[in-house]
Amino acid sequence: MTTLSYVQLSSSINPSFWNKLSELKLDVFKLNEDGKDIWGYFPITVLIVSSTNCATPFLEVDSTSFNSEVNGQLTYLKFHGKLYNKNTLEQFKECNKMELINGVGQSITEQIISGKALCDPSILNTFLLLSFADLKKYHYYYWFGFPVPKGLVIEKIASSPIIEEFSLELAEKIHNGYKQLAINQRCYFLVIKGKSGLEVYTLAEKLKDINLEDIPEVYFVFHNISSVSSSIGSQLRNYVTLLLHECKFLANEQVNFIAFHLSREKSRITCLDSICYKLKLPAVADSTLTSEWVGWEKNERGKMGPKLANLKNSLDPLIISENAVDLNLKLMKWNLVPSIDLDKLKNTKCLLLGSGTLGCSVARTLLGWGVRNITFVDNSAVSYSNPVRQSLYTYQDSVEMKPKADAAAENIRKIFPGVNSIGYQMTIPMPGHTVGDSMVNQTKETVEKLIQLIESHDVIFLLMDSRESRWLPTLLANAQQKVVLNAALGFDSYLVMRHGIYVENATEQSMEHPEGYRVIDGANLGCYFCNDVTAPCNSMKNRTLDQQCTVTRPGVSQIAGSLAVELAVSLIQHKDGVHAPAFYTTSQNVSSQDLSDINPSNLGLVPHSIRGFLSSFEQFLPATQKYKNCVACSDMIIQEYKEKGMEFLLEVFNSSKHLEDVALLTEMLKETDFGEVLEFSDEDFCSQSSQ
Repeated sequence: MTTLSYVQLSSSINPSFWNKLSELKLDVFKLNEDGKDIWGYFPITVLIVSSTNCATPFLEVDSTSFNSEVNGQLTYLKFHGKLYNKNTLEQFKECNKMELINGVGQSITEQIISGKALCDPSILNTFLLLSFADLKKYHYYYWFGFPVPKGLVIEKIASSPIIEEFSLELAEKIHNGYKQLAINQRCYFLVIKGKSGLEVYTLAEKLKDINLEDIPEVYFVFHNISSVSSSIGSQLRNYVTLLLHECKFLANEQVNFIAFHLSREKSRITCLDSICYKLKLPAVADSTLTSEWVGWEKNERGKMGPKLANLKNSLDPLIISENAVDLNLKLMKWNLVPSIDLDKLKNTKCLLLGSGTLGCSVARTLLGWGVRNITFVDNSAVSYSNPVRQSLYTYQDSVEMKPKADAAAENIRKIFPGVNSIGYQMTIPMPGHTVGDSMVNQTKETVEKLIQLIESHDVIFLLMDSRESRWLPTLLANAQQKVVLNAALGFDSYLVMRHGIYVENATEQSMEHPEGYRVIDGANLGCYFCNDVTAPCNSMKNRTLDQQCTVTRPGVSQIAGSLAVELAVSLIQHKDGVHAPAFYTTSQNVSSQDLSDINPSNLGLVPHSIRGFLSSFEQFLPATQKYKNCVACSDMIIQEYKEKGMEFLLEVFNSSKHLEDVALLTEMLKETDFGEVLEFSDEDFCSQSSQ
């Protein structure tokens, strides 16, 4: 005679359980920590393994565990559960675990005494789940308990296969009787063998009628949760507790039990792997029997402690959103452009100077390319006329007069929370816009901030609404050898161009390509100001309302913004990067496709500039060499800035003519009569872009 040993259940949690818990925590449970009724499921048809190869039985929970009614699948035994979800990790750790499991055990005792467990013996299969859901990190701390009375010692007298106790015919009759039972009666029932034959009963039908003389004919059946034929699940102790309460004469008696087990033989399910036991039940008082409960599950290290489920990758909507955003790009990489470097795009930091129609269009297209770092700079607030043309703003933004940069950064995160976006409200100092004594310190701070922003970003987009506002960023970006993309708008025309990368004392050249094309290397491409022979002036002076505001056909900004991004992406993907040359020809017999065939970019052509005209729906790809006397990117201007810094900039802000002096344009202008050209260029036809 030996003391009976047991196998304890282990937990198996479907991720859908945590998903449902998160939803209920936010919308229903909130701060309520009271125990919540849930369901667990134990698969009843398992393969028997050898006694030397122990397989752990698992209790499963999933999203249906929160249903008001149990999922009534006949292939599962139902387990009654109590969920205690704590509000903080500290409460989870400090919770009195012994008190908690004793409380659940006491509830089992009360239902045994009240008779509820007799009518519904599935109540004896109870578990508890202590948890804390960190919804910010999608970390779930949890600890399962399977309560059984500690003070119950059962002795094993003998055991034998069911086939030695019953004939094949009777064993089959037990199985058929089992199948006729309701699902909540199948975990514990009675088999009575008498002169009139064998019958299967529920506990409620016959248990109270049994007396001491009937013991040899009665078999107390329990659905064994162990997948090892020679082991017994720990829930047997709860069954014995009910039997000793209802039939006190069983104490100190040798009683017949059947560890009922279903297994599959070929295409047929049988109970032939069940084991018959003769057990001696103890004689203990009810109060002693149920005073202390045990059953906390061990963790992965075999220690008494909780477990952690990290479901960041499977449940976080941001991760789901990022995967969805990347899907089209990854499909593109599969077949169309296998050589594209998506990680390079994702990690590129883009600075958008100007957050109007162009800024919004550029930002949305960058999102489509998977860019995750976008910074906005603008000096104005959202007006009522903006939302219909500027896709990152809403009517409410205009009502609240939100700063454009802040609103753009906030709203683009609403579109895709995975983007790292921030806005800066800033007025960029401009040539010809005098800086008074009271504004000197603020101007210096603005310039320093702009220097920092350009330094910390990879690609700079110039998307402002005046020619002169582009000068300072052009100079600073050249000095730091940053990629600059420029977009400017007319009523029905647009200009998109990339600036050349600054290389000190670069040799001026426009080389002939063997196939008859001309090529300008990246260091010799002109900037936005290279075609001018004058310094930028105050283009807002003496302007009427229609001249101060951007007046364009609505589609122009969308086209130009998209082209600016596509040009930037093509440049980033080019094998020479920012030094990519620009191919061009003046022949009308050469198409853009011909040029892309000789330009080694995995996305095709990388032009210097794109000029388009909606009035005729035409587009041209001119290329311009860097101008040695340019007021923005020439060696003379950049060297003057590096040597004098803020002193030089303040002189330019107070008088744009200083730029012409430094760039050696003053003497040239004296020698040539540019009167009419200057007047038209600076006062009437300064390039418009988008606000």
